[in-house]
Amino acid sequence: MNRSSDGFYPAYEDSSSVSGVSWGAIFAGAAAAAALSMILVLLGFGLGFSAVSPWAGEGISAKGLGISTIVWLAATQIIASGMGGYIAGRLRVKWANMHGDEVYFRDTAHGFLAWCVATLVTAVLVVGSVSSVISGGVQAGASVAGGAASAITQAAGTAAANTDSNQYGYFVDSLFRDDRPAAVSDDAARGTVTRIFAQSLANGQLSAEDRTYLAQLVAQRTNLTQADAERRVDEIYARTQKAIADAKVKAQEAADTAAKVAAWTSLWMFISLLAGAFFASFAATFGGRRRDAVEYVEVDTYTTTTPVR
Repeated sequence: MNRSSDGFYPAYEDSSSVSGVSWGAIFAGAAAAAALSMILVLLGFGLGFSAVSPWAGEGISAKGLGISTIVWLAATQIIASGMGGYIAGRLRVKWANMHGDEVYFRDTAHGFLAWCVATLVTAVLVVGSVSSVISGGVQAGASVAGGAASAITQAAGTAAANTDSNQYGYFVDSLFRDDRPAAVSDDAARGTVTRIFAQSLANGQLSAEDRTYLAQLVAQRTNLTQADAERRVDEIYARTQKAIADAKVKAQEAADTAAKVAAWTSLWMFISLLAGAFFASFAATFGGRRRDAVEYVEVDTYTTTTPVR
């Protein structure tokens, strides 16, 4: 501290020459908040994995896990942001000869800036890994629910997959149809039936010509009458349509559930971050008051001597 012209040390430096932002304090508070957030999030993951069990009827339920996750995220934001804001307010530069309202505003701004920096750092270091875990879980659930849809669609659409080099296999097969189907191998017959089913399911209905031809193929290989073969074709085709419709419904329900989970997760993350910003700003004002309450006492000893004449 520089000595003034009258020989005494001033109590404080001129406030006009001091910056209104103490970036060192802000970054220190942000680093503390980010580190504490990472520790608490990792602790939450450990507690969550220990509470979940793959066995039915054991461990915490999915609803309980979701609620506890939300509560933990909110507590993490409040604790970490409050700690970061307090450190930023406690370490900031002391402003002399300044109105209390201005000091309060600057303390609040320091806490908010510390929260902003900590949030950005946490988003880079933590949220990336957390989102990958959550998205992996959501995708796994959706794939399980939509497994039937993909399996049935793959079975029904084998013709499309097998005719990459011949996308018009169904129409080509129609050129060689006969009222008395020639004896062909089972693989060739199944390929023809698959292409007919794929085309019919795509159009939404089985034409009369296709129905008759399929019944002829079935009758040739099962020794059924034409009428019985047609009834079997109708039954199998109806079952296939129902299976595909059910699989689509399950896939849509899984997608809807995943969308709702993502929406609620985003909403509660927003509320948690908002609470973190508030507590960081509030804690910074408390830390600033504690900082201003510290008194620095400097004692200068002056010796008065009588000059010798």
